Amino acid sequence: MQLYDKDLLSVQEVRELLEKAKKAQEELAVCSQETIDTIVKSIAEAGVRNSHRLARMANEDTEFGVVEDKVIKNIFASQGVYEYIKDMKTVGELSRDEEKGVKDIAVPVGVIAGLVPSTNPTSTVLYKAEIAIKAGNAIVFSPHPNALRCILETVKVIRQAIAEAGGNEDLVSCITIPTMQATDNLMKHPIVSMILATGGSAMVRAAYSSGTPAIGVGPGNGPAYIEKTTNLSQAVKQIMDSETFDNGTICASEQSVICDDDMAEAVQKEMEKQGAYFLNDRERAQLGKFILRANGTMNPMIVGRDAHTIASLAGLQIQDNVRVLVAREDGVGIGHPYSNEKLCPILAFYTAKNYQGVCEMCEEILHYEGAGHTFSIHTEDDAMVDYFAKRVPASRIIVNCPSSLGGIGAATGLMPALTLGCGAIGGSATSENVGPKNLMDIRHVAYGKKSLEDIRKSAQNMDRVCECEEAKAVAESTVDEIVKAVIDQIKTI
Repeated sequence: MQLYDKDLLSVQEVRELLEKAKKAQEELAVCSQETIDTIVKSIAEAGVRNSHRLARMANEDTEFGVVEDKVIKNIFASQGVYEYIKDMKTVGELSRDEEKGVKDIAVPVGVIAGLVPSTNPTSTVLYKAEIAIKAGNAIVFSPHPNALRCILETVKVIRQAIAEAGGNEDLVSCITIPTMQATDNLMKHPIVSMILATGGSAMVRAAYSSGTPAIGVGPGNGPAYIEKTTNLSQAVKQIMDSETFDNGTICASEQSVICDDDMAEAVQKEMEKQGAYFLNDRERAQLGKFILRANGTMNPMIVGRDAHTIASLAGLQIQDNVRVLVAREDGVGIGHPYSNEKLCPILAFYTAKNYQGVCEMCEEILHYEGAGHTFSIHTEDDAMVDYFAKRVPASRIIVNCPSSLGGIGAATGLMPALTLGCGAIGGSATSENVGPKNLMDIRHVAYGKKSLEDIRKSAQNMDRVCECEEAKAVAESTVDEIVKAVIDQIKTI
């Protein structure tokens, strides 16, 4: 019996995939905008055609989420993304300023390493493939082992779509032997120009420490403020819809609900009316011990599960109509498990004296976990939106909208994306919803406008102006001193 070293095989596979990707990308780099757009359109159409099949596979592989919702995510990640980027210019000259003598030219970064999470496996692959190729790049995926089958099938669909459009199918490929060594080699390989990292915090940190330029995203832990001017029924519906969409696996989904103290009773009643179950003290403690592991990280057993499955796993009994589990919280951080990101239909419930107190609590929650990600507010007062937008450390302020769908750009005008930048405060290279423009370099062509003599003359003129201003200031100072001295003399007479 011959033994094989899985790690060595996986590393060798990475090298071979990258060599093929490099060749395919070099071919794409000289293609026209029309050719690239044809390939991207073909991928989008294939994503829609296979959306149901890929959704079922993702659910079967991971046991996360809801098949019907994953269908929507696949269509969003293929056709939705395509509709947003289809007219975007990403080849050749992007802009020109005749007066300044400057023009900008798009340049692909090259070969991208794409890390794929288990929460949104098929939709993430469709989305990243489209934006990578739209910017003139190739992409090699490192799949989450728990979603390997559905990710490989999605890549197969995409490769076929590329071939049908006349492109080189090696523009998109995927590791078939996923190991830590393979992913590490992929991220550090000299052929890779950029890493597009979506996944757990450890993987994102590894991407940033690899030495390769990376766009990574931190955890989402978005609070939702129900402000007193809002339509309460509508606000609660949007939050409940968002929290139950694909069982909360979108990182922009609400993780806590906050309202003013004097609204707490009305908010609770409306949430209960729409399928929320508020845990009593015993249930709250019992579930709290289950949702976090001993090291304080999220228990993967709750991710993407519905409320009834989670309750059963934690030894709780709930009624059939319950959609979301809600726990009252009075603090943030260690010892307050509901203040963490949960990625399932569990919400923390906070109250504060007024909107200033609510804002301070939202800041505390996001600084603890989720800095730079997403915050949502339900209000009819634009002044409230401005107040929170200036203070809350979030890159996306979602107003009167389900946070999960608003954050990814499905229900708002944001770039449709499944990689959401968290900005510097969240340890990310961008605060944007990542799109093709994040995956290209801009080459700036600048024509000469001044000679060295012109620059010297300008500097000399500026120097003379400064000397005149200085002399004027000295003169004014002298006059002031004389006036003061005269006044002092008069006072002594």
